[in-house]
Formats: sequence, C-alpha cells, structure tokens
Amino acid sequence: MLHSPCLLWLLAMAFSLVPRAQPLTPQDLEEDDEDETVSTPLLALRCDYDRCRHLQVPCHELQRAGPVACLCPGLSSPAQRPDPPRLGEVRIVAEEGRAEVHWCAPYSPVHYYWLLLWGGSGEPQKGAPLNATVRRAELKGLMPGGTYVICVVAVNEAGESEVPGAGEDGQESVTFPSFGPCGQIIVPPRPATLVHAAVGVGTALALLSCAALFWHFRLRERWGCPRHRPAARTV
Repeated sequence: MLHSPCLLWLLAMAFSLVPRAQPLTPQDLEEDDEDETVSTPLLALRCDYDRCRHLQVPCHELQRAGPVACLCPGLSSPAQRPDPPRLGEVRIVAEEGRAEVHWCAPYSPVHYYWLLLWGGSGEPQKGAPLNATVRRAELKGLMPGGTYVICVVAVNEAGESEVPGAGEDGQESVTFPSFGPCGQIIVPPRPATLVHAAVGVGTALALLSCAALFWHFRLRERWGCPRHRPAARTV
C-alpha cells in the first residue's frame, strides 16, 4: 500500500509545501539592525546669540542659517514699546575728551537705538539713530572734569523705551538702577592739566617762600634785631 504511486505522490506534494529554513547572510543581519534602530529627530539647540555682542546678527536670521532652526530667547510683542536696554561699560579717554559706551539689547524687537547725553540742566543732546545690531557707540566733545548722564534708548514701531527721570529739570539728582539704561560719568582732568597745575602751585609756593625770606631779612636790616650776647664770666 505504501508503494502505491498515488500515496507517494501525495507525500511528495506535502513535503514540497513545507518552507525550508535558509541560512542567514551578513546582509540579512544588517537589515535587521536597521529595522530595530529607532530614528531620533535632531534636537534644536540655542542660537549663538549674545545680546551684548557688538554687531550681533538678529536671532531670527540665525534661525534661517542652519539646517535646523535654533532656539531664540523670548521677546515681547512688536506691538509693545521695547524694554529699556542695559547700559554696560563706559570707557573714558580724558586726553581726547571722548567716551566709548557699551550696552546690551533688551528682550524686545528693536529697530534702532540712540544715545541721550545730559551735561547739566536743560534738554539732553540726542545722538544719531544707530542700527539694531550696534552695541557700542562713541561720544565726543566731553569737557575734562565735567559730569554727564548717559542714557541708551531703544525704538521700534510701538514707540521708545522708558528713560528714568525723563521730563525733570536735571538728571544729576536722579538715582539710576544698577542695570538700567542710564548712568552718570565724571570725566577726569587731562594729565597735562594736572602737570601744569602742579607746576603752577609749586612755582607759587617757591615765590611766596622767597618773598617771605626777603622781607624777613629786609626788616631785620631796617629795624635791627637784638643780638644775643654771651653772659660775662665771673672770675
């Protein structure tokens, strides 16, 4: 019965339908690893933006430069007036009567800046508009020994940033915050002026000393001066 042709044919068909195990190749292993690897999206990093850096490229332009949009610091609404900038270092060059002013941008959209300078009572001197990328400007024409108040103003479509003490008669009596937009500077006298003053004072003292000695000896010769005589010795 087992040798019947029909039974043998059925057994052959049954074995042919069973899938045969095939050996794994290195390519199959690599494909399996690729399937198991989970693709992680690129994480956004903070933009290389420093609000105190001179000629700093705006952050929204930095976002467009890279393959992945970087993260910018939060800004206030363009429909609001900008926050006041922060006045930084003020380097005074007394010999040339000028000062170099540094500041940091606010966390607000800014179109341009300008500087205000008070040299006493009255209206301040207003500088020319400065580009929004600028963080440093120069003031000229400062008088040696003078006291000045400097303020940095940010401007956008909604208006200007606030200035402490604006509208008052003078800024000298106003107390400014430590990290605000304004500050007071005192220009020291020029070194040459100090040398001339020292030479003048020394010359005046020398002349007074000579005059005092001259009158002393002159009066002594005119009216005489009792001389000290040695005491007589007793024998």
